Amino acid sequence: MNFKKYIFLFTILIIGLSCGDDGDDGLVEIEEADRTEQQVIDNDSLLGYLQTHYINTSLLMNNQNILLDDILINELPEDGELPNSSENSLLIDVVETLTTTYFDVEYEFYILKLNQGGSEDSPNFSDKVRVSYEGDLMDNTVFDSSSTPVDFDLTSTIAGWGRVLPEFNNAEDFSVNTDGTVSYDNPGIGIMFLPSGLGYYSAAAGTVPVYSNLIFKFKIFQSEVNDHDFDNVPSHLEDIDGDYDLTDDNSDDDTFADFVDSDDDNDGTLTVDEDLEPDTDLDVDRDGDGDPTNDIGDGDPTNDDTDGDGIPNYLDPDDTASRDD
Repeated sequence: MNFKKYIFLFTILIIGLSCGDDGDDGLVEIEEADRTEQQVIDNDSLLGYLQTHYINTSLLMNNQNILLDDILINELPEDGELPNSSENSLLIDVVETLTTTYFDVEYEFYILKLNQGGSEDSPNFSDKVRVSYEGDLMDNTVFDSSSTPVDFDLTSTIAGWGRVLPEFNNAEDFSVNTDGTVSYDNPGIGIMFLPSGLGYYSAAAGTVPVYSNLIFKFKIFQSEVNDHDFDNVPSHLEDIDGDYDLTDDNSDDDTFADFVDSDDDNDGTLTVDEDLEPDTDLDVDRDGDGDPTNDIGDGDPTNDDTDGDGIPNYLDPDDTASRDD
């Protein structure tokens, strides 16, 4: 299965064939499970898994050089005793519990930090990330993996990724090898244990059945702040209500959500041009007049509030001044 083929799978309506003759077109709707009820089921399953499986922590914890294949999760033997307690840990004893609200449902999910990552930077929920990963079902089926670094836009992945990866830092440094490959030093390394509601939920994705809890082992190497509409407002700042969903923030109630809207308040002045602070970058002559000292715009439209009402110009239709005026 290709992980990229199943992005944006937050929820879908499943249509099935009807065996009965009810006089319609032969199609019936299969009702999607209630998210609140399904989360109770999923969380019970996750807790059961965490309480009955262990991991080889002595090799892994704070080890910057482990491979994803080094991460071994096994089920407790029939006697329920933890083997080699000096080397292994029960998952329930080492994971962190996090919560989030998604589709108006409170979700619990779990992460295990094996290595925080050496960079001062960590991704925002809407950023582009470079990772390697392995995706598993709770029966140990590997449904997707990439041992070499790949890039993802977190707005185009399952919801759990955008909530987990910001908890880790990027790699401390990287070097280019003689064969052109890149090596990363001290990356963030961890495992996420996600309920189906933060995964594919009611969508059967390849070998992933509907309502499947997901386990991802991962390394995070780099991230890049996204600005999807190139208006100099980073996409994560366009999440006005702070719910990790960029699609429901639409300040001017037009066709486009703010993160893909070049004029967020629909006042006729582009967001990027409502940046009125003096430009302090004297290495760039933005207006091309030969004098970089008279350029307007510091690259940040969020700090301009001409009428002082607490609403930045790019979200305030009362403020229409442009740096090009």
